[in-house]
Amino acid sequence: MTGPLPAGADIFVPDGAGCREALARVTDLGVMAHPDDLELLAIGAIGECIGDPTRWFGGVVCTDGAGGVTDPAEVRSTEDLAAARRVEQREAADLGGYSIMVQLGHSSAWVRDPTGNRGLIDEIAWLVDQTHPTNLYTHNLLDKHETHVAVSAAVVTAVRHLDLTARPSRMVGVESWRDLDWLPDHEKVRIDVSAHADLAESLISVHRSQLGPKRYDLAAAGRRVANATIFEPRQADEAHQVIVAMDLTPLARNDQMDPLQFACSAIDRFRAEAEQTLSRWFDGGRD
Repeated sequence: MTGPLPAGADIFVPDGAGCREALARVTDLGVMAHPDDLELLAIGAIGECIGDPTRWFGGVVCTDGAGGVTDPAEVRSTEDLAAARRVEQREAADLGGYSIMVQLGHSSAWVRDPTGNRGLIDEIAWLVDQTHPTNLYTHNLLDKHETHVAVSAAVVTAVRHLDLTARPSRMVGVESWRDLDWLPDHEKVRIDVSAHADLAESLISVHRSQLGPKRYDLAAAGRRVANATIFEPRQADEAHQVIVAMDLTPLARNDQMDPLQFACSAIDRFRAEAEQTLSRWFDGGRD
């Protein structure tokens, strides 16, 4: 049972259940661009699902990761790198107790292309419809990485193609290649992952092909600690590690809302907040 998924998609069910069963039991679905994105950005959901017998995490990775940075001392073809990353992603899914791990295997260029993105929308819509997740995690719409934005846009569009009953109750876009610390505090979705620090370290360490040339493990842990510490200067920290996300739920519930305006208006609100603060000491250049 693979629906409209590409013929080369890699589907892995760690506990050996049938594909239909593995999809149907998913309560928390992560749809990300690259191998290792799930383990970096959805660790809160992964950890919570491990600790709750009523919840299951399902992962979807859209690209093959062949464009990842490689160690200059290790010569690898794009095919070899994609194969290595596919194995690493399976290993992470096994370690994290995922219900199902779907690797669509597309190239990043295909995902970013408008024609390819329409195909990706159909694939994601089918997967969301099969899982009916309560929570859906993807990239935020204001990420700096264009492949992340393409995937996030496909997720938003795919969800809006479904009946309301099939849509997630909660959908968030997690920060990655651009911090979301600038979001007004009342708009931040702050995910406390303090209890999952060890799991996060174990899961990301599986992605060996990426940790040689770039220490994503250290960077991600540092950001989580910074999010917890550099948030409220006048009180003790309530969490030790936090992931910040943008709430995309309004886009999942209201088809009349323009996603472009929704995302960019967050920048306008940040500007207004900064202007209001600065205006206490500056008058805008007026005499």
